[in-house]
Amino acid sequence: MTIAVGDKLPNATFKEKTAGGPVEVTTEQLFKGKRVVLFAVPGAFTPTCSLNHLPGYLENRDAILARGVDDIAVVAVNDLHVMGAWATHSGGMGKIHFLSDWNAAFTKAIGMEIDLSAGTLGIRSKRYSMLVEDGVVKALNIEESPGQATASGAAAMLELL
Repeated sequence: MTIAVGDKLPNATFKEKTAGGPVEVTTEQLFKGKRVVLFAVPGAFTPTCSLNHLPGYLENRDAILARGVDDIAVVAVNDLHVMGAWATHSGGMGKIHFLSDWNAAFTKAIGMEIDLSAGTLGIRSKRYSMLVEDGVVKALNIEESPGQATASGAAAMLELL
């Protein structure tokens, strides 16, 4: 069952590579008492994710935060080291959270998994964005195609805020 507006996010633990080293980030730490924009990509370093989706959020980071958002995070079914390399390569390290859902536990728990084996990616996350307030989904934008980043992009999120 896919998560919907009004649902509380399930408890989960992500891995994040920071300038100080790897850390665990729980959904409670990330969302409790905060207004957070979370977006998901099928894979770090993949074309749409790296050339369109992530850059939009990095370029609009300050505008999003200025609209009452406390934090921004991207999640992908990639390992900690890939997410850390993507954070560094993109210039996003320390600007937004790059969360590794290495085993797809969070992605499956919210019903956002997609089988991209035909494209050699295996089980990944659908592309989406959500506005979360104190752990509750307030807005949810799911892309129809993993190769598109319009409904879930930063411009669409700014319109919601």
